[in-house]
Amino acid sequence: MFRFALVGGVNTGTFFGCYLLLHPWMPYFAAYSLAFLLSMIGSFFLNTYFTYRTRPTWKKFALFPLTNVTNYLVQSVGLYALVTWAGMDDRIAPLVAAVVAIPFTYLISQRILVPRSTGRPADTPGPSGPSGPGSETDERQPSRLA
Repeated sequence: MFRFALVGGVNTGTFFGCYLLLHPWMPYFAAYSLAFLLSMIGSFFLNTYFTYRTRPTWKKFALFPLTNVTNYLVQSVGLYALVTWAGMDDRIAPLVAAVVAIPFTYLISQRILVPRSTGRPADTPGPSGPSGPGSETDERQPSRLA
C-alpha cells in the first residue's frame, strides 16, 4: 500500500503538472483529459515495476486503461460537480477529485496487474506447462531494481 501511495503521489504530480501546462491553451476539461492520458501511461510502468513488482506485458498495457475507466469516471464526475455545483476553482478541483478516486484505482489496478494464484504448486504442470520460473505465476518475484 505504501508503494501504491508513493506512485500515486508521483502520478498525481505528473498529472497536475501536465494539467497546469495545458490549461492555458485549451478548455479545462480537455486539458484534464489529455493530462490524465499522459499520466496513465507513466502510472502503468510505475505500478508494474515498483508497486506490484511484476513484468509489464502488452496484454496488461492494453487492459490497464480499463482499470482507469472507473478512476476517470469518478474523477470526471467529481471535477464537474466541484467546479459547476460547488464553485471550486478549476485549477484545484482535479486534485480533490483525484483523492476521492484513490481507493477505486488501487483495487482495480491490483486486480489487473497482479497475477492470480492458480492454487497449484510452482512445479506442477498446468494446462500450458509448468508454472516455474519465468511463468505467469512467477511474475510477482521482487525486482532487484526496485
